[in-house]
Amino acid sequence: MAAETGAPSRARDPRWRFDAFVASLQARSPHTEAAYERDVAQFVAWLERGAVGGPADVDHATCRRYLAYLTTRRLAPRSIARKAAAVRAYLRFLHRAGVTPVDVGRSLRAPKGAARLPRVPRRAEAEALLERAVRSGPEPADRARTGTDAASRDARRAASALRDVAVLEVLYGTGLRVSECCGLTLEGCDLRRRHLTVVGKGSKTRRVPLGEPAAAALEAWLRDGRPRLVTGESPREAVFLNARGRALGPRDARRIVERNPLPDGRVLHPHAFRHAFATHLLEGGADLRTVQELLGHADLATTQVYTHLTRDRLRAVYDATHPRA
Repeated sequence: MAAETGAPSRARDPRWRFDAFVASLQARSPHTEAAYERDVAQFVAWLERGAVGGPADVDHATCRRYLAYLTTRRLAPRSIARKAAAVRAYLRFLHRAGVTPVDVGRSLRAPKGAARLPRVPRRAEAEALLERAVRSGPEPADRARTGTDAASRDARRAASALRDVAVLEVLYGTGLRVSECCGLTLEGCDLRRRHLTVVGKGSKTRRVPLGEPAAAALEAWLRDGRPRLVTGESPREAVFLNARGRALGPRDARRIVERNPLPDGRVLHPHAFRHAFATHLLEGGADLRTVQELLGHADLATTQVYTHLTRDRLRAVYDATHPRA
């Protein structure tokens, strides 16, 4: 598959209202905002190369020609579907802003292609991963090396180990998106009541329960680990910090997960913990509506696609409920 081309320079013609559209995306996640800005910039640049004379000339056939053009660029179906979603959002914005008389992108669709779900570790695999992370945590104080520099390095390594365990426990124990985990604030952590308040997609706030292992790991990190990594430039409210004392980012979280593979050596992506959280809840008997609330999905259909039951679970339900099983 050919790589996507970089975003072209912004449209100079003010009729396209490009800057105003980008400003309207602030309620979306940073990742979505960046993707939509890039995708719409490419769409407008294509239009300005002669496809139409201005916004009022854009019609459904023009949009279909653009999707056909993307196909000739050998983009993956899911990439084209994402660009089509960005175009729909942009055309809806133009219509609401009074730039175009109708929303010509309302019925624009593109094939999504097959969704690739992350590999979901089994319960025993997830537990083994977490137990090994705990065992490989900080050394006892009496085994720490002497010397100012060595002791300082040991202290920071011990703090990082506490943080890594807390991140892993929170990802698996709450099903948070990696961006939500990295964006946790001290104010949003209620360890006494064992719940977290997180800001998800679309700046929507939700409260999620915190299991005992995750609460204990988070408490140990906040008490014994975080103070060792704090610097003068550390954000005051950020729960998780990286080795430089800055707010932990998604890339930092991925490196933490990569340092803690499954027992067979396979490495997970942070999103796999979210998928495992949902799958293991369903395998344990949770209803789909509850899982939807815990994941923060606005649409139940998203949860249905996002989660799946294992063959063993399906067989167990069939054997237990069907009269002719």
